Amino acid sequence: MKGLGAEGRLAHKLFRNLFANYTNALRPVADTDQTLNVTLEVTLSQIIDMDERNQVLTLYLWIRQEWTDAYLQWDPNAYGGLDAIRIPSSLVWRPDIVLYNKADTQPSASASTNVVVRHDGAVRWDAPAITRSSCRVDVSAFPFDSQRCGLTFGSWTHGGHQLDVRARGASASLADFVENVEWRVLGMPARRRVLTYGCCSEPYPDVTFTLLLRRRAAAYVCNLLLPCVLISLLAPLAFHLPADSGEKVSLGVTVLLALTVFQLILAESMPPAESVPLIGKYYMATMTMVTFSTALTILIMNLHYCGPSARPVPAWARVLLLGHLARGLCVRERGEPCGKSRPPESAPSLQPPAGPAASPCREPRCLCHQEALLCHIASIAGTFRSHRAAQRRHEDWKRLARVMDRFFLGVFFSMALVMSLLVLVQAL
Repeated sequence: MKGLGAEGRLAHKLFRNLFANYTNALRPVADTDQTLNVTLEVTLSQIIDMDERNQVLTLYLWIRQEWTDAYLQWDPNAYGGLDAIRIPSSLVWRPDIVLYNKADTQPSASASTNVVVRHDGAVRWDAPAITRSSCRVDVSAFPFDSQRCGLTFGSWTHGGHQLDVRARGASASLADFVENVEWRVLGMPARRRVLTYGCCSEPYPDVTFTLLLRRRAAAYVCNLLLPCVLISLLAPLAFHLPADSGEKVSLGVTVLLALTVFQLILAESMPPAESVPLIGKYYMATMTMVTFSTALTILIMNLHYCGPSARPVPAWARVLLLGHLARGLCVRERGEPCGKSRPPESAPSLQPPAGPAASPCREPRCLCHQEALLCHIASIAGTFRSHRAAQRRHEDWKRLARVMDRFFLGVFFSMALVMSLLVLVQAL
């Protein structure tokens, strides 16, 4: 206890001797032409908020500043080996280093923490700070985007000839960083610059710490991207529905409405920007594809419901679509093997089979003498053949509609799959 009391008396004596004629209003240099060197060290503790709409980044930092005060030096032997003291920072001169790209409306207030003063005049000031800085957010690759946010520190009134600021180390420290749920920190390199502004002729040095961020896209993939992928893969199945079900167009319209709802949810969570984000482009491409598939479904249904009075299928369509394309897509009639087309049916002959010339019939009740009955039978046969031909034309149009359904099912399903893979590969 006696030793502690003696040490306390020596500390009070040292404090009185140091601050007897000391002022914290002037730079602590022996020569006014001498440049005072300030070393700046930043430790990132936490990312509090990234306001993408207002483009403001809020961080919790530990800032350490070190400099040499020429008027706070003593001989440790004269004070019982006391080589360092801790005093309130408001008593000593402090460099006016501020955050240049500050985005806070509140005036900056220095933290009321102590400084550590060593016997050789070295002063170390550790202070926590919550900074709000402007950051240009580029959402063109959302939700797989990366951001670069700079924090520029420098003296507000002292030029480079009076105060020189430098960073300790090549980057900020991340040893005590608390992981963020939305952003992954890739690094925080430091860079020193010397700039000359239009207001002043002397150079002004500054140190910029660039925070490299990458968004954690898992939540956005599960909540926004995967539902859109599943819906986009569901839309081409409208071509697989039978036309007689009456739900082909309803499915396309329902999918389009679902994509519109997800698009509105996405628009609420995105900041206004000149560039359309990647997920927004995917949504628009998917909605365009669903719109075209619904329009094609309506046209194909018109082909399916062509009545018996419709014109026959054109020759080129019969050869290309009902022939080659139908065989390639395995669109066949019931009971017809895949890869083989239906052989053309020959029209029934209207002439009786040829035979030896019959001798004149002498029986008065023979049917060959009933010409009126034969005319009626020929008329009924012609009507039946016309009905069969109309039914065949109708079946041809229905088969053409099935071929087009099968073709566009493959085309649009491939498009949806390729677009989904191109977007999902960005997450890897």
